[in-house]
Amino acid sequence: MPEFTLEDYVNGVRTGDRRILAKAITLIESLRADDSRMARDLLDRIHPFTGNAARVGITGVPGAGKSTFIDAFGLHLTSKGHKVAVLAVDPSSSVSGGSILGDKTRMERLTLDPNAFIRPSPSGGALGGVARKTRETMMLCEAAGFDVILVETVGVGQSETAVASMVDFFLVLMIAGAGDELQGIKKGIIELADGLVVNKADGDNRERALKARAEYENALHLLQPSNDSWAPHVLAASAIEGTGIPEVWEMILQYRKLMTETGGLTTKRRQQALDWMWNVIDDGLQRRFREDSMIAPLAAAAERQVLAGERSPTAAAIDLLEKFHPSAKKT
Repeated sequence: MPEFTLEDYVNGVRTGDRRILAKAITLIESLRADDSRMARDLLDRIHPFTGNAARVGITGVPGAGKSTFIDAFGLHLTSKGHKVAVLAVDPSSSVSGGSILGDKTRMERLTLDPNAFIRPSPSGGALGGVARKTRETMMLCEAAGFDVILVETVGVGQSETAVASMVDFFLVLMIAGAGDELQGIKKGIIELADGLVVNKADGDNRERALKARAEYENALHLLQPSNDSWAPHVLAASAIEGTGIPEVWEMILQYRKLMTETGGLTTKRRQQALDWMWNVIDDGLQRRFREDSMIAPLAAAAERQVLAGERSPTAAAIDLLEKFHPSAKKT
């Protein structure tokens, strides 16, 4: 018999019961068919109580002090009466175990804050699956009363795009004093950014940080902003000293106010929800395809032919797709 019923999960999440919230997140991460059915029902039940949080994505160049920044930023938010959940998208965790547990130990003060909740992404699986579980975890946290969700990228590459596709505001942390100030900018990531923060603006590095801030501002003028209503801001901050942290939150609030007034936030959320639906469909179809009893041996043969150079990848893929007749049976 299951430890909790669906009603237990719904009521526990809605009342902010930490133990049941953690169990509910474990439930949606489970790959078991019976757990998947209950998870789907749970998400449907709590859906009306989601969507009220400020969703902020945070990424950073190597050495930007992301964990220290999130620790200081989260504490600033809880001091203002907010309830903060920190989630992570980490596609590398299936290989290396990820770094979120290390990050969690570096967020020592925030971890102890009763108004904060830190949760790693599920390990294993492709980026799409990890990102989907993070979205569902975000819904559970919102239903549990957390009004600020910080989603950090722990992995590299496409994880930044995945995070940007599930949040309202995408923040990129930069650093100064590392040679060419523009060298660390990945154009694709910066084009997704709604705001940049030059971190570690303290001590002997403060002047360099302010100079880097000016250079980043100039560089942004050369890029097409991701939003016609908002030009990304560039700020300087010190997570260690706590300076600039309140200004980062004010920037996010200013963005949300503008986007709410123009209807842009509602439009963005709706499009994200639609994209999310199709991503789940894509993931499900790929899983069904790979697990299909008729396709599995044909796929193994096709892989051997492609590896041997006997068939083109395109021809082999199309041939397999034409032989695939998925069952309409629910999973």
